[in-house]
Amino acid sequence: MSQARTLVLLAGLAGCATTEQVQQLEEKVTALEERVAKVESAKGGSSVDPAAEEAAKAMYEEVSKAASQGDMEEAKAKMATLKSKYGSTTMYKRAKKLEKELEVIGKDAPTEWGIEKWYVGEGEIDFTSDKPTLVVFWEVWCPHCRREVPELKETHANFKSKGLQVVGLTRITRSATEEKVTEFINEEDVTYPTAKEDGKIAEHFNVSGIPAAAIVKDGKIIWRGHPARLNEDMLNKFIQS
Repeated sequence: MSQARTLVLLAGLAGCATTEQVQQLEEKVTALEERVAKVESAKGGSSVDPAAEEAAKAMYEEVSKAASQGDMEEAKAKMATLKSKYGSTTMYKRAKKLEKELEVIGKDAPTEWGIEKWYVGEGEIDFTSDKPTLVVFWEVWCPHCRREVPELKETHANFKSKGLQVVGLTRITRSATEEKVTEFINEEDVTYPTAKEDGKIAEHFNVSGIPAAAIVKDGKIIWRGHPARLNEDMLNKFIQS
C-alpha cells in the first residue's frame, strides 16, 4: 500500500473525513498511481495496459453493483474473475477492501462468541436461526459509528417483529473504557442487544475498519459490508429467502 493511500485510510478510520471524502481521496490517489505507473512504463519500468485497466474498471463496477443490491454470491464470483484476469491492475488493488468482505460470504458463523459482557440485553444470539441476525461492529471513539446508531435503532424496531435479530459488538481499549462505552450507550439510548467481545468475532468476519456489519442466517455469513449499505428491500429479501 502506498504512503498516500495509507494516509487516506488512517484519515477515514480516525473520523477526519466523511465516507464520501475518503472515496474522493481514494480516487485521487488511484489517478496519481496510474500517472506514476505510466511514467515508469515510459522509462522502461512496469507496463500499464490501458485496455486491461478499462476492463478491470467495468468488472469492478459490476462487483460493486451486485454487492450494493445484496447479491453477494454474484459479487464474490465476479470478484474472483476480476482477480484472475486483472490481478495486476490498479483497479484490482482498489478492490482489496471489498474483496476481504466478500471472502467471508458462505463462511460458517463462529461457534464461540467470546462475549465478555452484555451492556444491553442478555444471552447469546442464535446464529443457527432461520431468521437473519445483523451484527454490527463499532467503537465508542468512532463518529461514523455514532451516526449509524439512529438507523440501527429504527431497523431493530421495524424488523424485530419479522424475526430480524440485531446485535452490536465492541471492544474495550485504552481509548474506549467501560465508562465511556456505558456513557455512549446511555446517551444514544441504544435499544438493540450490545456486548463487549474479545476481538475473535471481528477477526472471524474480516473486520478491518468500523463501523462494519454482517448478516448471518442458518449458521452462514450471507452478507458483509458497511451498515449504511443496507436498506429495507435487502433486509426483507434476507428475511424471506
